[in-house]
Amino acid sequence: MSEPVARLLIELEDISPRIWRRVDVPTGITLTTLHEVIQAVMRWEYAHLYEFRAGERVYGDPFPGMESPLQRVYKASGIRLNQLIDRHVTNFLYVYDFGDDWRHRITVEDVRDGDPDTDYPVFVEGARRAPPEDVGGLPGFEEFLKAMGNRRHPQHAELTEWAGGGFDPEDIGPREIELDLAMLAEFRRRVRAGHKSRAKNKT
Repeated sequence: MSEPVARLLIELEDISPRIWRRVDVPTGITLTTLHEVIQAVMRWEYAHLYEFRAGERVYGDPFPGMESPLQRVYKASGIRLNQLIDRHVTNFLYVYDFGDDWRHRITVEDVRDGDPDTDYPVFVEGARRAPPEDVGGLPGFEEFLKAMGNRRHPQHAELTEWAGGGFDPEDIGPREIELDLAMLAEFRRRVRAGHKSRAKNKT
C-alpha cells in the first residue's frame, strides 16, 4: 500500500551560487525526522541545536528551564509534516546552529502517492556542497572558500588541514547522502513493521 509523499525543496538562504537539495519524504514523518533528513542531504553532523519556524509556531527540542518568555518552542516530535500541509503551511524555515545561523527555506513542491516498492525518504537532486560545521557563518564560509581556492592564500594550508584535506564546493556527496537516507528509510520501515506486528497480535 502506498503512502503520500511530499517533494521538498531545501535551500540555504543568503548564499550565491545556490546550495539546494530536493528530496521525497513521507508526509507522515515528524519534524524530528525531517531534521534528520535535512542533516543527511546537507551532510551536516548533528553538532548543534535546531528549530523549525512554521506559520506562527517554533518547533524544536525544548530544554526544561531554558524556555524563552517571548517564544514558546513546541516539540518537533509532536508535529507531522502532513499536519503542516493540512494547515496550508507549505513554506517554512529550518534553522541549524544558532551561532552560524544556517537558515534553510523548505518548500513543499508537490504531494503525491508514493511508490509502494520504494522506501522513503529518497534523494532526488541538488547542487553545491553545504558549508563545513563551525566555519563561522556566511562571512566565515566566504573567507573559507577564498582560502581553499587559492594555494597562495596565507590560510590555505591551515584550513585545508582543518577541513580534513580539501573541500570541493561542487561535490555534494550524493553517494553519502543516499546511504544516510537509506539508513533512515530502513529504520522507519522496521518501526512501521513493528507497529503492524503488535497491532496484529492484539487482534
